[in-house]
Amino acid sequence: MISRRDLLRFGALGAAAALAGPVRAVAASPSGGSFASRRPPPGKRKFASPAVETQIAQVKARIGDPELAWLFENCYPNTLDTTVEAGTLDGKPDTFVITGDIDAMWLRDSSAQVWPYVPLAARDAPLRRLLRGLIRRQARCIALDPYANAFLPDPRGRSTLSWAQADLTEMKPGVAERKWEIDSLCYPVRLAHAYWRATGDREPFDGDWRAAMRLVVATFRAQQRKDGPGPYHFQRPSANPTDTQFLGGYGNPTRPVGLIHAAFRPSDDACIYPFNVPGNLFAVAALRLLAPMAQALYGDRAFADECVALADEVARAADAHGVMDDGQGGEVWAYEVDGYGNRLFMDDANAPGLSSLAYLGCCAPDDARYRRSRALAWSPRNPYFFRGRAAEGIGGPHQGLRMIWPLSITMRALTSDDDGEIRQCLAWLKAAHAGTGFMHEAFDQDDPAKYTRPWFAWANTLFGELIVRLARQRPRLLAA
Repeated sequence: MISRRDLLRFGALGAAAALAGPVRAVAASPSGGSFASRRPPPGKRKFASPAVETQIAQVKARIGDPELAWLFENCYPNTLDTTVEAGTLDGKPDTFVITGDIDAMWLRDSSAQVWPYVPLAARDAPLRRLLRGLIRRQARCIALDPYANAFLPDPRGRSTLSWAQADLTEMKPGVAERKWEIDSLCYPVRLAHAYWRATGDREPFDGDWRAAMRLVVATFRAQQRKDGPGPYHFQRPSANPTDTQFLGGYGNPTRPVGLIHAAFRPSDDACIYPFNVPGNLFAVAALRLLAPMAQALYGDRAFADECVALADEVARAADAHGVMDDGQGGEVWAYEVDGYGNRLFMDDANAPGLSSLAYLGCCAPDDARYRRSRALAWSPRNPYFFRGRAAEGIGGPHQGLRMIWPLSITMRALTSDDDGEIRQCLAWLKAAHAGTGFMHEAFDQDDPAKYTRPWFAWANTLFGELIVRLARQRPRLLAA
């Protein structure tokens, strides 16, 4: 049977290609150097935003490298061009955002995919409507099942994902996959807060959204597991051990210390030690965003105080149990711990990871522990750091050894204050697209033509976000 990884790796070419061998693409840039747009024709785009089109034109005009400008034009609007379905549900805006080559919406991916457009929403009414719809849809998803990571367009439908249909867990109608990941509840809070701050719009923050946020906090509390294993468990009959969990689906043992348990990482791979440290730090940041929203939108001081108290508790627990020696006399964040003193150091390209903590607002960019963790993650000390002829970067268990994720290279540039480092990242990203004009999920360290997921919108829009930021903050890096 074709697995989820097979589908993601070769989905664009169909099952026969999946069984035949790796996807290959022409590594050269488009012939003639014309760099014709790879966007869908205007009439076939899923969504049009005047503000986004203006942004594309303004930023592209500041990029001296034609290939980099072409990549930006293709990638930055990719989510709007290809992955959004904006409509109405119960008389209110409703937006469903697929990841790309899978017809399901991940709470994490959908939030990250639209993130670069949020600053433009104040001056673009259609974009505000789209974001209102996504905030509402995410609240409905959380209310349906706060432990699920991915959802279907039809809230009454049964999962259409072949790899999830035999999962041993409490699957509900409307759920596509039920892997409990802390970040699945953090990303919607981050998106809602950013939208509220950018626009001042209160319209999507109704009683349903308020109830969903209470469920977020209650779920975090339950997964501290102070009084037993809690309600969530998950197992999957699979040849991939990273697709299932230990001990009846509850995960490896922990000692309750105040940290939040996770069954899976942001990559959808199983945690080894259930206290995923980047996920816990992201929860702290999300709770600190949620508190002022509860106070300002609802005058709910009690809930705001509850959010702050939980954030403080998890932060103290992370400081006490989530750190380790870097082997050079310094202290770094561990990737996972169990509360018994066992610690795992690694990093994964998916965010939140150790490298992305500052980007997600979990710490200051110049925080000393973060800087040491980021540096160690980009080194052979991380078993999922790869260096080859084409590039260097971080991958993860999801696609295996040698496979660098462009997400990690883009994140390195987004968290860098060094012009030379950023220029190197841009060069690697240009090499990674293999002539397609888009970022991919992962590519071989020596041969970018061996890549996974030709349609992965998060990687595209994150790259676009980087270029927009450079145009604003370091235009000299784009002008040359």
